[in-house]
Amino acid sequence: MKSYLDPLTIAKISTMSLKAKYVVEGFISGLHTSKFKGHSLEFAQHREYSSGDELKHLDWKVFGKSDRYFVKQYEEETNLKAYILLDASGSMGYKSDGISKLEYGSYIAAALSYLMIKQGDAVGLAVYDTEIKKNIPPRASLSHLSIIFDELSKTSAGGETDISKILYDFSKKLKKRTLIILISDLFDEQEKLIRAVRNYRFAKNEIIVFHIMDKIEENLEMSGNVFFKCLENENFLITEPEIIKKEYLKIISEFIDKYKSEFRKADIDYSHFNTSSPLDLSLTNYLSKREKLQT
Repeated sequence: MKSYLDPLTIAKISTMSLKAKYVVEGFISGLHTSKFKGHSLEFAQHREYSSGDELKHLDWKVFGKSDRYFVKQYEEETNLKAYILLDASGSMGYKSDGISKLEYGSYIAAALSYLMIKQGDAVGLAVYDTEIKKNIPPRASLSHLSIIFDELSKTSAGGETDISKILYDFSKKLKKRTLIILISDLFDEQEKLIRAVRNYRFAKNEIIVFHIMDKIEENLEMSGNVFFKCLENENFLITEPEIIKKEYLKIISEFIDKYKSEFRKADIDYSHFNTSSPLDLSLTNYLSKREKLQT
């Protein structure tokens, strides 16, 4: 039976590696395999069997000699490099109910890193706010996971950001086609950001966008006289949410819909996540959708 892991429950787990493991075990239980890669006919090497691997790729000759399960890994698989770009700007530190957007995004980053490295893919991590604060190049070894988890564990929300500039600057560092996974609340000048994301597709990279928002940001379920302060500068507003709610909800809906529409037009994989949603359910739904698109 599925666990539907509560984000607050995950937040209480002591280490990032355990958080990743539990999230992965939760969302992978309903899937045969994830669809982050295809298969070519050119054999490259063996790797140890992991739960979820297709049994048809088991090498029984190796099993006969070693009494251990190994799967055949193909050239296309070994060539996949993924970079997770995690937004750690001030707005990502917002939380209305115990878990921030940055924490939620970090758990997604950890879970996907765990999953892809277990598949034999190379994963890197870039954390940014006003600039790229940490850049961990892609590696495919299991020991590389501890480096990524350590960085995610100590990442905290910083200051302002210009996501489009970060994306343009980072694209210049890529030497070959890469899978880019952007995790962000996408709070930036929308037209500029859309163009910056499209730039990766024009360069023949694949890009996945996880749009993370808090439930209060989406529904403004607040009452009374409220002091709103920007987490990235000194701007503030004192008002009653009931007065502005109708217009606010219209603006937020248009904000989300524009990203969804523009990214779809550009063949960019976009998913909208809310921090109140169970992590494994969100990822199961995402990977199920991705699997249908690739079959």
